[in-house]
Amino acid sequence: MNAVPVQRLGRFIVRTVLNLGRFSVFSLQVVRISRYLPRRTRRLMDELYHIGWLSLPIVCVSGLFVGMMLGLQGYNTLIRFGAADSLGAVVGLSLIRELGPVLTALLVTGRAGSAIAAEISSMVATQQLDGLRMMSIDPLDLVIAPKSLAMIISMPLLSALFIVLGLLGSYIVGVIFLGLDGGSYIASLESAIVFQNDVLVSLIKALVFGVLVALIATYRGYTAEPHSAGVSRATTSTVVTASVATLIVDYIITALWGV
Repeated sequence: MNAVPVQRLGRFIVRTVLNLGRFSVFSLQVVRISRYLPRRTRRLMDELYHIGWLSLPIVCVSGLFVGMMLGLQGYNTLIRFGAADSLGAVVGLSLIRELGPVLTALLVTGRAGSAIAAEISSMVATQQLDGLRMMSIDPLDLVIAPKSLAMIISMPLLSALFIVLGLLGSYIVGVIFLGLDGGSYIASLESAIVFQNDVLVSLIKALVFGVLVALIATYRGYTAEPHSAGVSRATTSTVVTASVATLIVDYIITALWGV
């Protein structure tokens, strides 16, 4: 009997468990360091600008056109059943409960998450983090924690903007282009959306995704191999891992709590 496949499976499982353990330890260290962030307010503001503000164009434009697409597809589907007046409710629930947080997380991962991993891994490759340690400065305190917290703060805000622009895009298509009554659109949206069950849950999802993307991006950059290929691998693995993890966690949250 050939034992090579079993050996490979064993090595894969061991590597996976070790990586999960290292990631857990890293996450706990970031949480511990984050308690002292008030003394890094300037760093945090800079990271909020680079992660949050510079992500606004892609999030807003994407949200607008996703909403327009949902408005067009929703209207063409609902009109078959004589339920076009429910367009606001259908689009609102889709955006607020699922598409808003998930698509925002994927967009921010591709733009800001990859940039975080590339920057930190470049600092590893050029030994800048080692230089900080030589000066008795903890890289987790100066570099990692501000980036992580800025991502966590930015994600719910960007998700809310995505949803607002999506609703606006759907309104433009449904009411202005297709002639749906504006009052019916708003009324169906208001009757279907409950703040505690929909809006609050959407913000919590976005917050969870922000934590996930922040930790994955910083961990991949912090543990990158100190050469150019390591920088490339860290950036690519951040986008892939964070995107897949976002979808998996979204399913788990929806399956367990129905939100």
